[in-house]
Amino acid sequence: MGLLTLLLLCFSLLLSLSSGEISQTLGLCYGQLGNNLQPPSKSVQLIKALNAKRVKIYDANPKILEALKGTNLQVSIMVPNQLLANISKNQTLADEWVRSNVAPFISTVKIRYLLVGNEILSSSDEVTHNSLVPAMHRIRASVKALGFKKIKIGTPLAMDVLESSFPPSNGTFRADFTGRIMKPLLQFLNRTKIVLLPGCVPVFLVGLRPAETGWPNGGDVDQIGANIFNSATFNRNIIKKLAAKPAVGTPARPGTALPALIFALYNENQKTGQGTERHFGLLYPNGSNIYPIDLSGNTPPSEYEPLPKPTNNEPYKGKIWCVVAEDANRTDLVSALGYACGQGNGTCDPIRPGGKCYRPNSLVRQASYAFSSYWAQFRKVGGTCYFNGLAVQTAKDPSK
Repeated sequence: MGLLTLLLLCFSLLLSLSSGEISQTLGLCYGQLGNNLQPPSKSVQLIKALNAKRVKIYDANPKILEALKGTNLQVSIMVPNQLLANISKNQTLADEWVRSNVAPFISTVKIRYLLVGNEILSSSDEVTHNSLVPAMHRIRASVKALGFKKIKIGTPLAMDVLESSFPPSNGTFRADFTGRIMKPLLQFLNRTKIVLLPGCVPVFLVGLRPAETGWPNGGDVDQIGANIFNSATFNRNIIKKLAAKPAVGTPARPGTALPALIFALYNENQKTGQGTERHFGLLYPNGSNIYPIDLSGNTPPSEYEPLPKPTNNEPYKGKIWCVVAEDANRTDLVSALGYACGQGNGTCDPIRPGGKCYRPNSLVRQASYAFSSYWAQFRKVGGTCYFNGLAVQTAKDPSK
């Protein structure tokens, strides 16, 4: 499915379910899965410098909320997935969570969305699936009881809740979710006047208003199109489209504002999965721009510096190895080596004593062999070259 088609799906869902006024201001997703990111106070300064008007965090981190005090940023916070099962059955727990995480900041932070869980339906845990809507009701009851009238309740979902998404007008939810989860969820959203909108990363997530959209600035050797040129081009163009005044809308609903959050603030080095997962940021972890960008949409393209030409817009046809990252912790490397060698059939036989690749006997060399061997065996069934950040892909033969 093409990117334009998926974006149209996003926007068509927004327009079909919206029942209230939608702000056109753009914002950022502020993830924290990195061990080298800027502190919250500095991060909030950077968000403001990018001219963002909204920010979404994936918890209710008090240090971040403290840093957001007194700003005009509209904020979305989140109830962690692991709390949903208990909250869904206990109003007291819901009340305590809202009192502890929302009440202390409600007068000084513009909390506008309280998201219940994150991509709950993407897991295989049916108990958590069935807890979602009841937990949303509990949290909403807590918010109402405390008089927080400006806060909307929602939940981000992933694209895997859709059984069919093409053409957009024929999009359908998965049959196993339709009756027991999606119907009561949509009824809840309808009663509370919340918008259902897929967030796009590039278009991989489904969320509640505001949506997420973005493009990776880097990734694994064989991930086509993940580069700075494409990332900057996509994000700048989507910002220009969404920030236009008067609003552009879509062919079916011209002039309708389409809100969005750009995913994400930083490149986050502790996100798992393929390399693109760690390369969606507008900023490097040290706070510097990966490329200049203005979320207000007011900067003309001619004012930006030329972008580096892309080198991976065509399929990569060479060999790839999985090797130890330069800054890998040696203690952690021993455990990762043991894990890799404990999987599969004969994964590490050549580097065992007496094996043809045993010499020279160094930890880094043996771990690189083990990582590549493991990845070669399990790549087709979802195995990744990551090992908690200890491994990276390379097109250079490590044996030479």
